[in-house]
Amino acid sequence: MTSTSSPSALVAAVSVPLASQPILELQLQCVLRGCVPKKLLVYASKFAHEFDESNGFGWKYDTEPKHDWSTLMANKNAELRRLTGIYKNILNNAGVTLIEGRGKVVDPHTIDVDGKLYSARNILISVGGRPFIPDIPGSEYAIDSDAALDLPSKPEKIAIVGGGYIAVEFAGIFNGLTTEVHVFIRQKKVLRGFDEEIRDFVAEQMSLRGIQFHTEESPQAILNSADGSLSLKTNKGTVDGFSHIMFATGRRPNTKNLGLETVGVKMTKNGAIEVDEYSRTSVPSIWAVGDVTDRINLTPVALMEGGALAKTLFNNEPTKPDYRAVPSAVFSQPPIGQVGLTEEQATQKYGDVDVYTANFRPLKATLSGLPDRVFMKLIVCANTDKVIGLHMCGEDAAEIVQGFAIAVKAGLTKADFDATVGIHPTSAEEFVTMRTPTRKIRSSASSEGMKDHGHKATAGV
Repeated sequence: MTSTSSPSALVAAVSVPLASQPILELQLQCVLRGCVPKKLLVYASKFAHEFDESNGFGWKYDTEPKHDWSTLMANKNAELRRLTGIYKNILNNAGVTLIEGRGKVVDPHTIDVDGKLYSARNILISVGGRPFIPDIPGSEYAIDSDAALDLPSKPEKIAIVGGGYIAVEFAGIFNGLTTEVHVFIRQKKVLRGFDEEIRDFVAEQMSLRGIQFHTEESPQAILNSADGSLSLKTNKGTVDGFSHIMFATGRRPNTKNLGLETVGVKMTKNGAIEVDEYSRTSVPSIWAVGDVTDRINLTPVALMEGGALAKTLFNNEPTKPDYRAVPSAVFSQPPIGQVGLTEEQATQKYGDVDVYTANFRPLKATLSGLPDRVFMKLIVCANTDKVIGLHMCGEDAAEIVQGFAIAVKAGLTKADFDATVGIHPTSAEEFVTMRTPTRKIRSSASSEGMKDHGHKATAGV
């Protein structure tokens, strides 16, 4: 998420002239409502599982560990304030003038911030997105992902509506903090667009940790009971007794009431700003990057788009953002890391594909006694031997895949992976020790191909 605050919290930043081309930017501070607070809550929620793991290693507790929600919220908010101060100092040290207020574009070169006008040759819109809650009866009782980051108390029983990455991440957070969690999804599986085997694996692992999935259920209404509890009515029935109902049903570009229609900036039906390959809008002096353009909605991608735009505008070096092999992570529990194509995408694009998989019990689980497993997958173009997709679901997946993303981005081959010495004992070494394809998919044959389910895992048994 590049930014997640409400439109009322817009910030207009005016930069000093660079190469005689000042630029105005409408932006939000994503650190307050995005990845950082979410990851801090993920860290907090993982301790319960780690306490359970420790028993097999000889750790005993005289009393059950207890969690204090108010301490977590206070420390999280303090860290966000610290980071906000750091970012403001970075802007100040770079010679940027920061004007905080409600901004609105009034013409192709002017922004109105709380009644005061600021003009520049170029305007950059990077206001991110906002959570979307469908308009159903009782929706006023629901919370979104923004509110979930700042709840005054921990939910006792929560319904999370949605099957995307925000839904599965918050399901893991609240489950780890001992909340009873129910996830309602309209489809059969979570994480549409991810590799099918990853989707199946993460849902199975989350279910083992006590998260209850309600598949193919669409919300129809929220009912407020006399005792203050909430009920969720779906197409399959009604589930009662929730303290909170959270909607994680997608996000919308944060373009409402910015004045963009008035100045002629073209947008899609869902409010995303249309841009060309260089992030320029239909108004030549107005540019847009990040979630507001609804391309690849990830913070590092927005940074990459902004960097490319800076080169285009100020270095006389027209630069297009490079969307090839963008890695991403889902901080579910267990987490997911991926880069490149899914098996389905690879088969459609290349036809001839070799798939390598490993599904094993990690070394830590051999003593913890917990049913934790790791799933890893390599997808290789059979004609070029290039690794075109890499996927993992298991502990440290995001950290591991960030490193391997360089290899996929560089176009390294399966032979390059095979020639790399593994670090033992780790889960990561599996990516360089997979020797036998689980299946070979050929365009001239069925997708069944060759199958070998006897792949040996070196990091665990």
